Amino acid sequence: MKAIALDIDGTITDPSRKLCLSALKAIRKSEDMGLPVILVTGNILCFTMATSILVGASGGVVAENGGIIISKGEVKVLGDYEKTKVAYDYLQSQHEVEKVNFSDLRVSEIALKRTIPVDVVKETLKNFDIEVYDTQFALHLTDPQINKGSSLKLICQELGITTQDIMAVGDSENDIDFLKVAGLKVAVKNADQQLKDIADYVTDNSYGDGVFEAIERFTL
Repeated sequence: MKAIALDIDGTITDPSRKLCLSALKAIRKSEDMGLPVILVTGNILCFTMATSILVGASGGVVAENGGIIISKGEVKVLGDYEKTKVAYDYLQSQHEVEKVNFSDLRVSEIALKRTIPVDVVKETLKNFDIEVYDTQFALHLTDPQINKGSSLKLICQELGITTQDIMAVGDSENDIDFLKVAGLKVAVKNADQQLKDIADYVTDNSYGDGVFEAIERFTL
């Protein structure tokens, strides 16, 4: 492997979104050995960038489920926000929904608090050109033309590698797209079953301890 791609919430954090120290240790060890770590998440860009700096991940960032990336030092917005807004406006007219905190900072997608079942959201918006993800932390309305996998490919181009050179680790359904393109697919123990079904390896440990386990096993 030439780089490692990690989801954030539920992967390098615990259920309360606190960073797992075991994952931080593994990230630092990987970077010290010359393996850049790429953060691939549904979080907003400023949060993702701050996290990458704090944990020492140098490989680049994919935020808002692939809707925005940092490439060659520039912010690139890839998702169509207007497409998601049209769907959200209709959803809001049918159900009582609430956006997550700091939603005004999102530029490519809309994220909702999990106050209604994801199946209800998907059924209500089945005629709209959007993708609906449930990360167990929020419900995301995204542009189906982009995803974590397609945006990870762009980051890899900048690094001069391919996604087959990547070990990817995730926990929820929005991680399927970037695990699918990775050379080594890892699901942490707490991952959704559909992610485990496509994984090459499922860790014995959950959350950050699972990340530490995978990095120790396959790279260090």
